[in-house]
Amino acid sequence: MKSAIRVRFAPSPTGPLHMGGVRTALYNYLFAKKNNGTFILRIEDTDQSRLVTEAEKYIIDALKWCGIEPEEGVGFGDGEFGSYKQSERTALYRKYADTLIESGNAYYAFDSAEELDAKRSDAEKEGERFQYDESTRMSMKNSLSLDKEEVDRHIENGNFVIRFKMPANEEIVFDDVVRDNVIYKSSDLDDKILLKADGFPTYHLANVVDDHHMKISHVIRGEEWLPSTPLHVVLYKAFGWDQPIFAHLPLILKPGGKGKLSKRDGAKHGFPVFPLDWKDPDSAEISPGYKEAGFIPEAFLNILALLGWHSSEDKEVFTLEELVKEFELERVVKSGARFDFEKAKWLNQQHLMSTEDSLLAAELRNLLLEEQKDYNLEYCEKVVSMMKERVFFLKEIPSEASYLFGDIESYDEKMVRKKFKAENEALYHEFIEDINTLENFNAGSIEAAVKSFIERKEIGFGAILPIIRLCVSGTVQGPSVFDIMELLGKSEVISRMSKGIEYFSENLVN
Repeated sequence: MKSAIRVRFAPSPTGPLHMGGVRTALYNYLFAKKNNGTFILRIEDTDQSRLVTEAEKYIIDALKWCGIEPEEGVGFGDGEFGSYKQSERTALYRKYADTLIESGNAYYAFDSAEELDAKRSDAEKEGERFQYDESTRMSMKNSLSLDKEEVDRHIENGNFVIRFKMPANEEIVFDDVVRDNVIYKSSDLDDKILLKADGFPTYHLANVVDDHHMKISHVIRGEEWLPSTPLHVVLYKAFGWDQPIFAHLPLILKPGGKGKLSKRDGAKHGFPVFPLDWKDPDSAEISPGYKEAGFIPEAFLNILALLGWHSSEDKEVFTLEELVKEFELERVVKSGARFDFEKAKWLNQQHLMSTEDSLLAAELRNLLLEEQKDYNLEYCEKVVSMMKERVFFLKEIPSEASYLFGDIESYDEKMVRKKFKAENEALYHEFIEDINTLENFNAGSIEAAVKSFIERKEIGFGAILPIIRLCVSGTVQGPSVFDIMELLGKSEVISRMSKGIEYFSENLVN
Protein backbone atom coordinates (compact mmCIF):
# COMPACT_ATOMS: atom_id res chain seq x y z
CA MET A 1 0.00 0.00 0.00
CA LYS A 2 1.33 3.42 -0.95
CA SER A 3 2.18 5.53 2.11
CA ALA A 4 0.54 8.91 2.61
CA ILE A 5 2.36 11.99 1.34
CA ARG A 6 3.58 14.06 4.26
CA VAL A 7 6.03 16.95 3.86
CA ARG A 8 7.36 19.57 6.19
CA PHE A 9 8.79 23.06 6.18
CA ALA A 10 11.25 23.24 9.06
CA PRO A 11 12.81 26.68 9.49
CA SER A 12 15.02 27.82 12.36
CA PRO A 13 13.73 30.99 14.11
CA THR A 14 17.08 32.76 14.03
CA GLY A 15 15.93 35.76 12.00
CA PRO A 16 13.48 36.77 9.26
CA LEU A 17 12.32 34.21 6.72
CA HIS A 18 14.26 34.69 3.47
CA MET A 19 12.41 34.43 0.17
CA GLY A 20 14.42 31.26 -0.48
CA GLY A 21 12.83 29.77 2.60
CA VAL A 22 9.38 30.79 1.38
CA ARG A 23 10.11 29.04 -1.93
CA THR A 24 10.99 25.86 0.00
CA ALA A 25 7.70 26.14 1.89
CA LEU A 26 5.85 26.76 -1.38
CA TYR A 27 7.29 23.71 -3.14
CA ASN A 28 6.40 21.55 -0.13
CA TYR A 29 2.89 23.02 -0.10
CA LEU A 30 2.39 22.50 -3.86
CA PHE A 31 3.67 18.92 -3.72
CA ALA A 32 1.37 18.09 -0.79
CA LYS A 33 -1.70 19.65 -2.39
CA LYS A 34 -1.00 18.04 -5.78
CA ASN A 35 -0.82 14.62 -4.13
CA ASN A 36 -3.59 14.99 -1.52
CA GLY A 37 -0.93 15.02 1.17
CA THR A 38 -0.26 16.92 4.38
CA PHE A 39 1.94 20.01 4.75
CA ILE A 40 3.52 20.56 8.18
CA LEU A 41 5.31 23.47 9.85
CA ARG A 42 8.00 22.38 12.29
CA ILE A 43 10.08 24.92 14.19
CA GLU A 44 13.69 23.75 14.56
CA ASP A 45 14.83 25.80 17.54
CA THR A 46 17.55 23.57 18.98
CA ASP A 47 20.29 26.17 18.45
CA GLN A 48 19.34 28.15 21.54
CA SER A 49 22.25 30.58 21.23
CA ARG A 50 20.95 32.00 17.94
CA LEU A 51 17.23 32.21 18.65
CA VAL A 52 15.42 35.47 17.89
CA THR A 53 12.18 35.74 19.84
CA GLU A 54 10.24 37.58 17.13
CA ALA A 55 11.28 35.20 14.35
CA GLU A 56 8.81 32.40 15.10
CA LYS A 57 5.80 34.72 14.85
CA TYR A 58 7.30 36.24 11.70
CA ILE A 59 7.48 32.81 10.04
CA ILE A 60 3.85 32.07 10.91
CA ASP A 61 2.64 35.51 9.76
CA ALA A 62 4.58 35.19 6.50
CA LEU A 63 3.02 31.83 5.62
CA LYS A 64 -0.44 33.20 6.41
CA TRP A 65 0.09 36.27 4.23
CA CYS A 66 1.34 34.11 1.36
CA GLY A 67 -1.67 31.82 1.65
CA ILE A 68 0.29 28.58 2.03
CA GLU A 69 -0.88 27.54 5.47
CA PRO A 70 0.10 24.12 6.88
CA GLU A 71 -2.48 21.62 8.11
CA GLU A 72 -0.34 20.86 11.16
CA GLY A 73 2.32 22.69 13.08
CA VAL A 74 3.26 25.59 15.30
CA GLY A 75 0.66 28.32 14.96
CA PHE A 76 -1.66 26.14 12.88
CA GLY A 77 -2.82 23.47 15.31
CA ASP A 78 -1.11 20.31 16.48
CA GLY A 79 -2.00 17.01 14.89
CA GLU A 80 -1.22 13.63 16.38
CA PHE A 81 2.54 14.11 15.94
CA GLY A 82 3.05 17.22 18.10
CA SER A 83 4.77 19.00 19.60
CA TYR A 84 6.05 20.60 16.41
CA LYS A 85 8.67 22.67 18.21
CA GLN A 86 11.94 20.82 18.69
CA SER A 87 12.86 22.48 21.98
CA GLU A 88 9.86 20.68 23.47
CA ARG A 89 11.04 17.25 22.26
CA THR A 90 14.50 17.04 23.84
CA ALA A 91 13.74 13.89 25.88
CA LEU A 92 12.96 12.05 22.65
CA TYR A 93 16.27 13.05 21.08
CA ARG A 94 18.27 11.98 24.13
CA LYS A 95 16.52 8.62 24.04
CA TYR A 96 17.61 8.01 20.46
CA ALA A 97 21.12 9.32 21.06
CA ASP A 98 21.42 6.71 23.83
CA THR A 99 20.09 4.09 21.42
CA LEU A 100 22.93 4.88 19.03
CA ILE A 101 25.45 4.66 21.88
CA GLU A 102 24.12 1.21 22.82
CA SER A 103 24.26 -0.05 19.23
CA GLY A 104 27.83 1.18 18.78
CA ASN A 105 26.89 3.80 16.18
CA ALA A 106 27.74 6.75 18.42
CA TYR A 107 30.07 7.60 21.28
CA TYR A 108 30.67 10.14 24.02
CA ALA A 109 33.31 12.81 23.35
CA PHE A 110 34.89 14.94 26.08
CA ASP A 111 37.25 17.21 24.15
CA SER A 112 37.11 20.85 25.18
CA ALA A 113 36.73 23.67 22.69
CA GLU A 114 40.32 24.73 23.42
CA GLU A 115 41.64 21.23 22.72
CA LEU A 116 39.78 21.07 19.41
CA ASP A 117 41.08 24.51 18.43
CA ALA A 118 44.62 23.37 19.19
CA LYS A 119 44.20 20.32 16.96
CA ARG A 120 42.94 22.51 14.13
CA SER A 121 45.81 24.94 14.59
CA ASP A 122 48.42 22.16 14.54
CA ALA A 123 46.89 20.74 11.35
CA GLU A 124 46.91 24.16 9.66
CA LYS A 125 50.61 24.56 10.41
CA GLU A 126 51.19 21.34 8.49
CA GLY A 127 49.04 22.57 5.63
CA GLU A 128 46.29 20.14 6.48
CA ARG A 129 42.74 20.28 7.82
CA PHE A 130 41.81 18.58 11.07
CA GLN A 131 38.74 16.37 10.97
CA TYR A 132 37.27 14.40 13.87
CA ASP A 133 36.82 11.06 12.12
CA GLU A 134 37.91 7.44 11.88
CA SER A 135 41.54 8.45 11.41
CA THR A 136 41.73 10.74 14.45
CA ARG A 137 39.05 9.66 16.93
CA MET A 138 41.32 7.24 18.85
CA SER A 139 43.77 10.08 19.56
CA MET A 140 41.00 12.23 21.05
CA LYS A 141 39.23 12.23 24.42
CA ASN A 142 36.16 10.04 23.99
CA SER A 143 34.53 6.85 25.15
CA LEU A 144 36.34 4.86 22.46
CA SER A 145 39.84 5.95 23.46
CA LEU A 146 39.56 6.25 27.28
CA ASP A 147 39.15 3.56 29.90
CA LYS A 148 35.73 2.95 31.45
CA GLU A 149 36.55 4.64 34.76
CA GLU A 150 37.55 7.89 33.09
CA VAL A 151 34.58 7.72 30.73
CA ASP A 152 32.19 7.26 33.66
CA ARG A 153 33.75 10.21 35.48
CA HIS A 154 33.30 12.53 32.47
CA ILE A 155 29.71 11.38 31.96
CA GLU A 156 28.91 11.92 35.62
CA ASN A 157 30.22 15.47 35.37
CA GLY A 158 27.91 16.02 32.41
CA ASN A 159 30.85 17.30 30.42
CA PHE A 160 30.29 15.60 27.05
CA VAL A 161 28.78 15.60 23.60
CA ILE A 162 27.59 12.58 21.63
CA ARG A 163 29.16 12.06 18.20
CA PHE A 164 28.07 9.75 15.41
CA LYS A 165 30.60 7.05 14.56
CA MET A 166 30.89 7.41 10.81
CA PRO A 167 31.56 4.02 9.23
CA ALA A 168 34.91 3.60 7.46
CA ASN A 169 35.42 3.13 3.74
CA GLU A 170 31.81 2.95 2.66
CA GLU A 171 29.98 4.42 -0.30
CA ILE A 172 26.87 6.27 0.83
CA VAL A 173 24.40 6.26 -2.04
CA PHE A 174 20.96 7.82 -2.22
CA ASP A 175 18.52 8.96 -4.88
CA ASP A 176 17.45 12.57 -5.15
CA VAL A 177 14.45 13.60 -7.24
CA VAL A 178 16.28 16.71 -8.46
CA ARG A 179 19.88 15.45 -8.56
CA ASP A 180 19.37 11.79 -9.47
CA ASN A 181 21.90 9.33 -7.98
CA VAL A 182 24.18 10.92 -5.36
CA ILE A 183 27.31 9.22 -4.00
CA TYR A 184 29.52 10.20 -1.05
CA LYS A 185 32.50 8.43 0.50
CA SER A 186 32.25 7.97 4.26
CA SER A 187 36.00 8.58 4.56
CA ASP A 188 35.38 12.19 3.48
CA LEU A 189 32.91 12.77 6.32
CA ASP A 190 33.55 13.57 9.97
CA ASP A 191 31.98 12.28 13.15
CA LYS A 192 29.29 14.92 13.53
CA ILE A 193 27.97 15.93 16.95
CA LEU A 194 24.43 14.63 17.49
CA LEU A 195 23.81 15.82 21.04
CA LYS A 196 25.44 19.02 22.34
CA ALA A 197 26.81 19.70 25.80
CA ASP A 198 23.68 21.70 26.68
CA GLY A 199 21.54 18.61 26.13
CA PHE A 200 20.01 19.91 22.90
CA PRO A 201 20.35 17.90 19.71
CA THR A 202 22.02 19.19 16.60
CA TYR A 203 20.01 19.60 13.43
CA HIS A 204 21.10 16.19 12.18
CA LEU A 205 19.73 14.07 15.00
CA ALA A 206 16.55 16.09 15.59
CA ASN A 207 15.82 16.24 11.88
CA VAL A 208 16.05 12.50 11.33
CA VAL A 209 14.16 11.57 14.51
CA ASP A 210 11.35 14.03 13.81
CA ASP A 211 11.00 13.14 10.14
CA HIS A 212 10.68 9.48 11.13
CA HIS A 213 8.22 10.10 13.98
CA MET A 214 6.13 12.52 11.94
CA LYS A 215 6.02 10.03 9.05
CA ILE A 216 7.55 12.46 6.56
CA SER A 217 7.50 10.82 3.13
CA HIS A 218 9.48 13.44 1.18
CA VAL A 219 12.18 15.83 2.39
CA ILE A 220 12.13 18.85 0.07
CA ARG A 221 14.75 21.40 1.12
CA GLY A 222 17.48 23.71 -0.16
CA GLU A 223 20.67 22.40 -1.71
CA GLU A 224 22.71 23.76 1.20
CA TRP A 225 21.55 20.65 3.08
CA LEU A 226 22.81 18.24 0.42
CA PRO A 227 26.24 17.72 2.12
CA SER A 228 24.40 16.77 5.35
CA THR A 229 22.26 14.16 3.64
CA PRO A 230 24.82 11.29 3.68
CA LEU A 231 24.94 11.57 7.48
CA HIS A 232 21.15 11.47 7.57
CA VAL A 233 21.15 8.41 5.32
CA VAL A 234 23.52 6.49 7.60
CA LEU A 235 21.52 7.62 10.63
CA TYR A 236 18.37 6.11 9.13
CA LYS A 237 20.33 2.93 8.51
CA ALA A 238 21.72 2.90 12.07
CA PHE A 239 18.20 3.22 13.49
CA GLY A 240 16.83 0.61 11.11
CA TRP A 241 14.32 3.07 9.65
CA ASP A 242 13.20 3.62 6.08
CA GLN A 243 14.50 6.92 4.77
CA PRO A 244 12.24 9.48 3.05
CA ILE A 245 12.61 10.52 -0.57
CA PHE A 246 14.95 13.49 -0.93
CA ALA A 247 14.69 16.50 -3.23
CA HIS A 248 17.27 19.27 -2.89
CA LEU A 249 16.26 22.59 -4.45
CA PRO A 250 18.64 24.89 -6.37
CA LEU A 251 19.87 28.18 -5.00
CA ILE A 252 18.20 31.50 -5.77
CA LEU A 253 21.03 33.52 -7.30
CA LYS A 254 21.92 37.21 -7.29
CA PRO A 255 20.59 39.32 -10.21
CA GLY A 256 24.01 39.00 -11.83
CA GLY A 257 23.83 35.23 -11.59
CA LYS A 258 26.88 34.65 -9.39
CA GLY A 259 26.35 33.62 -5.80
CA LYS A 260 23.39 33.13 -3.51
CA LEU A 261 20.89 35.99 -3.18
CA SER A 262 21.37 37.74 0.16
CA LYS A 263 19.92 40.60 2.18
CA ARG A 264 22.84 42.76 1.05
CA ASP A 265 21.89 42.19 -2.58
CA GLY A 266 18.40 43.45 -1.85
CA ALA A 267 19.77 46.58 -0.20
CA LYS A 268 22.23 47.12 -3.06
CA HIS A 269 19.69 46.76 -5.86
CA GLY A 270 16.66 48.17 -4.05
CA PHE A 271 14.34 45.19 -3.73
CA PRO A 272 13.05 43.08 -0.81
CA VAL A 273 14.38 39.62 0.04
CA PHE A 274 11.88 38.98 2.84
CA PRO A 275 8.11 38.38 2.53
CA LEU A 276 7.20 40.95 5.22
CA ASP A 277 8.94 43.96 6.73
CA TRP A 278 11.43 42.83 9.37
CA LYS A 279 12.45 45.07 12.25
CA ASP A 280 15.75 43.97 13.73
CA PRO A 281 15.19 43.64 17.49
CA ASP A 282 18.70 44.90 18.28
CA SER A 283 19.32 47.71 15.80
CA ALA A 284 15.64 48.56 15.06
CA GLU A 285 16.70 48.62 11.39
CA ILE A 286 13.79 47.75 9.08
CA SER A 287 14.38 45.45 6.13
CA PRO A 288 11.60 45.81 3.53
CA GLY A 289 9.16 43.04 2.68
CA TYR A 290 7.22 42.12 -0.45
CA LYS A 291 3.90 42.76 1.29
CA GLU A 292 4.78 46.34 2.16
CA ALA A 293 6.35 46.88 -1.27
CA GLY A 294 2.89 46.32 -2.71
CA PHE A 295 3.07 42.78 -4.04
CA ILE A 296 -0.03 40.63 -4.28
CA PRO A 297 0.60 37.39 -2.31
CA GLU A 298 -0.29 35.19 -5.27
CA ALA A 299 2.11 37.15 -7.48
CA PHE A 300 4.89 36.72 -4.93
CA LEU A 301 4.31 32.96 -4.96
CA ASN A 302 4.25 32.99 -8.77
CA ILE A 303 7.67 34.66 -8.75
CA LEU A 304 9.11 32.08 -6.35
CA ALA A 305 7.63 29.13 -8.21
CA LEU A 306 9.52 30.07 -11.37
CA LEU A 307 12.85 30.28 -9.53
CA GLY A 308 13.92 26.70 -10.09
CA TRP A 309 10.84 25.10 -11.64
CA HIS A 310 9.20 25.23 -15.05
CA SER A 311 5.79 24.14 -16.23
CA SER A 312 5.01 21.66 -18.98
CA GLU A 313 3.77 24.58 -21.08
CA ASP A 314 5.37 27.82 -22.15
CA LYS A 315 3.58 29.74 -19.44
CA GLU A 316 4.69 32.14 -16.71
CA VAL A 317 1.61 33.61 -15.04
CA PHE A 318 -0.05 31.24 -12.56
CA THR A 319 -2.64 31.42 -9.85
CA LEU A 320 -1.93 29.32 -6.77
CA GLU A 321 -4.59 26.85 -7.88
CA GLU A 322 -2.88 26.52 -11.27
CA LEU A 323 0.49 26.00 -9.62
CA VAL A 324 -0.92 23.13 -7.57
CA LYS A 325 -2.29 21.52 -10.73
CA GLU A 326 0.96 21.96 -12.69
CA PHE A 327 3.61 21.31 -10.04
CA GLU A 328 5.88 18.28 -10.31
CA LEU A 329 9.13 17.78 -8.43
CA GLU A 330 10.63 16.25 -11.56
CA ARG A 331 10.44 19.67 -13.21
CA VAL A 332 12.65 21.30 -10.59
CA VAL A 333 16.03 22.09 -12.17
CA LYS A 334 19.49 21.46 -10.71
CA SER A 335 21.10 24.78 -11.61
CA GLY A 336 20.60 27.96 -9.63
CA ALA A 337 17.89 30.41 -10.67
CA ARG A 338 18.82 34.06 -11.22
CA PHE A 339 16.45 36.52 -9.57
CA ASP A 340 15.09 39.31 -11.77
CA PHE A 341 13.21 42.01 -9.88
CA GLU A 342 11.92 43.64 -13.07
CA LYS A 343 10.28 40.37 -14.00
CA ALA A 344 8.88 40.14 -10.47
CA LYS A 345 7.27 43.56 -10.93
CA TRP A 346 5.87 42.49 -14.30
CA LEU A 347 4.34 39.37 -12.76
CA ASN A 348 2.73 41.47 -10.05
CA GLN A 349 1.26 43.69 -12.74
CA GLN A 350 -0.19 40.63 -14.51
CA HIS A 351 -1.88 39.52 -11.29
CA LEU A 352 -3.08 43.07 -10.64
CA MET A 353 -4.68 43.18 -14.08
CA SER A 354 -6.48 39.87 -13.54
CA THR A 355 -7.85 40.81 -10.12
CA GLU A 356 -11.46 41.99 -9.96
CA ASP A 357 -11.79 45.77 -9.89
CA SER A 358 -14.17 45.62 -6.93
CA LEU A 359 -11.52 43.90 -4.78
CA LEU A 360 -8.83 46.36 -5.78
CA ALA A 361 -11.19 49.29 -5.23
CA ALA A 362 -11.60 48.39 -1.57
CA GLU A 363 -7.81 48.27 -1.14
CA LEU A 364 -7.36 51.55 -3.01
CA ARG A 365 -9.94 53.25 -0.84
CA ASN A 366 -8.05 52.16 2.27
CA LEU A 367 -4.81 53.53 0.83
CA LEU A 368 -6.52 56.86 0.17
CA LEU A 369 -8.02 56.98 3.65
CA GLU A 370 -4.48 56.69 5.03
CA GLU A 371 -3.80 59.96 3.21
CA GLN A 372 -7.02 61.50 4.61
CA LYS A 373 -8.69 61.27 1.20
CA ASP A 374 -12.18 59.82 1.28
CA TYR A 375 -13.55 58.52 -2.02
CA ASN A 376 -16.43 56.08 -2.36
CA LEU A 377 -15.97 52.55 -3.71
CA GLU A 378 -17.71 53.31 -7.00
CA TYR A 379 -15.25 56.10 -7.76
CA CYS A 380 -12.28 53.95 -6.70
CA GLU A 381 -13.45 51.09 -8.90
CA LYS A 382 -13.55 53.38 -11.94
CA VAL A 383 -10.04 54.62 -11.15
CA VAL A 384 -8.77 51.06 -10.79
CA SER A 385 -10.31 50.08 -14.11
CA MET A 386 -8.48 52.97 -15.81
CA MET A 387 -5.14 52.62 -14.06
CA LYS A 388 -4.34 49.01 -13.17
CA GLU A 389 -2.71 48.28 -16.54
CA ARG A 390 -0.45 51.29 -16.09
CA VAL A 391 1.15 50.51 -12.74
CA PHE A 392 3.12 47.63 -11.24
CA PHE A 393 1.56 48.05 -7.80
CA LEU A 394 -1.83 49.20 -6.59
CA LYS A 395 -0.19 51.59 -4.14
CA GLU A 396 1.29 53.53 -7.08
CA ILE A 397 -2.16 54.70 -8.23
CA PRO A 398 -2.63 57.55 -5.71
CA SER A 399 0.60 59.17 -6.90
CA GLU A 400 0.48 58.18 -10.58
CA ALA A 401 -3.09 59.47 -10.85
CA SER A 402 -2.95 62.19 -8.21
CA TYR A 403 -5.00 64.46 -10.48
CA LEU A 404 -7.96 62.16 -9.83
CA PHE A 405 -7.75 62.71 -6.08
CA GLY A 406 -7.35 66.44 -5.79
CA ASP A 407 -6.13 69.54 -7.55
CA ILE A 408 -3.32 69.28 -10.10
CA GLU A 409 -0.08 69.81 -8.19
CA SER A 410 2.07 70.66 -11.21
CA TYR A 411 1.99 70.75 -15.00
CA ASP A 412 4.45 69.18 -17.42
CA GLU A 413 5.93 72.54 -18.35
CA LYS A 414 8.10 71.17 -21.14
CA MET A 415 5.05 69.75 -22.90
CA VAL A 416 2.97 72.87 -22.25
CA ARG A 417 5.63 75.07 -23.90
CA LYS A 418 5.71 72.65 -26.82
CA LYS A 419 1.97 72.26 -27.34
CA PHE A 420 0.34 75.50 -26.12
CA LYS A 421 -0.04 78.13 -28.83
CA ALA A 422 -0.97 81.65 -27.72
CA GLU A 423 -2.65 82.29 -31.08
CA ASN A 424 -5.01 79.34 -30.35
CA GLU A 425 -6.19 80.64 -26.98
CA ALA A 426 -9.56 81.73 -28.39
CA LEU A 427 -9.91 78.26 -29.93
CA TYR A 428 -9.36 76.62 -26.54
CA HIS A 429 -12.02 78.77 -24.92
CA GLU A 430 -14.43 77.99 -27.74
CA PHE A 431 -13.91 74.29 -27.07
CA ILE A 432 -14.79 74.83 -23.42
CA GLU A 433 -18.04 76.43 -24.49
CA ASP A 434 -18.72 73.42 -26.75
CA ILE A 435 -18.38 70.77 -24.08
CA ASN A 436 -20.32 72.88 -21.62
CA THR A 437 -23.38 72.26 -23.79
CA LEU A 438 -23.11 68.47 -23.51
CA GLU A 439 -26.06 66.95 -21.68
CA ASN A 440 -24.52 63.48 -21.31
CA PHE A 441 -20.98 64.04 -20.13
CA ASN A 442 -19.58 60.56 -20.72
CA ALA A 443 -16.45 59.38 -22.54
CA GLY A 444 -18.29 58.57 -25.75
CA SER A 445 -20.09 61.90 -26.04
CA ILE A 446 -16.93 63.84 -25.10
CA GLU A 447 -14.89 62.03 -27.77
CA ALA A 448 -17.63 62.71 -30.34
CA ALA A 449 -17.64 66.38 -29.37
CA VAL A 450 -13.86 66.63 -29.81
CA LYS A 451 -14.02 64.98 -33.25
CA SER A 452 -16.85 67.30 -34.29
CA PHE A 453 -14.92 70.35 -33.05
CA ILE A 454 -11.72 69.56 -34.96
CA GLU A 455 -13.65 68.80 -38.13
CA ARG A 456 -15.57 72.04 -37.87
CA LYS A 457 -12.41 74.03 -37.18
CA GLU A 458 -10.40 72.09 -39.74
CA ILE A 459 -7.57 71.37 -37.30
CA GLY A 460 -5.76 68.20 -36.27
CA PHE A 461 -6.14 66.30 -33.00
CA GLY A 462 -2.67 67.54 -32.04
CA ALA A 463 -3.90 71.12 -31.96
CA ILE A 464 -6.39 70.55 -29.16
CA LEU A 465 -6.08 67.10 -27.54
CA PRO A 466 -2.71 67.59 -25.76
CA ILE A 467 -3.97 70.87 -24.28
CA ILE A 468 -7.13 69.19 -23.01
CA ARG A 469 -5.05 66.44 -21.39
CA LEU A 470 -2.57 68.91 -19.87
CA CYS A 471 -5.40 71.00 -18.44
CA VAL A 472 -7.29 68.12 -16.83
CA SER A 473 -4.34 65.99 -15.64
CA GLY A 474 -1.18 68.10 -15.84
CA THR A 475 0.53 65.51 -18.07
CA VAL A 476 0.23 63.97 -21.52
CA GLN A 477 0.64 60.46 -20.07
CA GLY A 478 -2.09 58.28 -18.62
CA PRO A 479 -5.35 56.55 -19.53
CA SER A 480 -7.87 57.82 -22.06
CA VAL A 481 -8.41 61.52 -21.55
CA PHE A 482 -12.11 61.01 -22.31
CA ASP A 483 -12.37 58.49 -19.44
CA ILE A 484 -10.60 60.95 -17.17
CA MET A 485 -13.01 63.73 -18.13
CA GLU A 486 -16.06 61.55 -17.53
CA LEU A 487 -14.78 60.54 -14.10
CA LEU A 488 -14.01 64.12 -13.07
CA GLY A 489 -17.37 65.43 -14.31
CA LYS A 490 -18.33 68.41 -16.43
CA SER A 491 -18.04 71.09 -13.77
CA GLU A 492 -14.55 70.02 -12.69
CA VAL A 493 -13.31 69.60 -16.27
CA ILE A 494 -14.51 73.07 -17.31
CA SER A 495 -12.94 74.57 -14.21
CA ARG A 496 -9.60 72.84 -14.90
CA MET A 497 -9.67 73.79 -18.58
CA SER A 498 -10.25 77.45 -17.75
CA LYS A 499 -7.60 77.54 -15.01
CA GLY A 500 -5.10 75.66 -17.13
CA ILE A 501 -5.40 77.88 -20.19
CA GLU A 502 -5.11 80.99 -18.07
CA TYR A 503 -2.04 79.61 -16.27
CA PHE A 504 -0.33 78.49 -19.47
CA SER A 505 -0.97 81.86 -21.13
CA GLU A 506 0.34 83.90 -18.23
CA ASN A 507 3.28 81.76 -17.12
CA LEU A 508 4.46 79.36 -19.78
CA VAL A 509 4.31 81.23 -23.08
CA ASN A 510 7.50 82.96 -24.17
